[in-house]
Amino acid sequence: MGAGPTPGRAGLCQILRTRSPGCKHLRMARTMEPVAKKIFKGVLVAELLGVFGAYFLFNKMNTSQDFRQTMSKKFPFILEVYYKSIEKSGMYGVREQDQEKWLNSKN
Repeated sequence: MGAGPTPGRAGLCQILRTRSPGCKHLRMARTMEPVAKKIFKGVLVAELLGVFGAYFLFNKMNTSQDFRQTMSKKFPFILEVYYKSIEKSGMYGVREQDQEKWLNSKN
């Protein structure tokens, strides 16, 4: 038997560093690698911004009834998500307090 496993076609291309048509996939892989890294970094940054943005928005709504009133006028669906999330966590009555205060402030 041999001294070890024999390299496949890709392994031979790397060892011989040939530019034959059979090794074309290796050159493409090397040129695509930086693009893939940039895309990955971009997606990672976008996700981090999303997480921090969601935290900031939740924190602002959680601490400011006036901000919740602004959200109810501009983005009521986001406020509804906020109410449902705090109700799932066991905090009830925030929606009712907000509606009562906003109704009283109109009169």
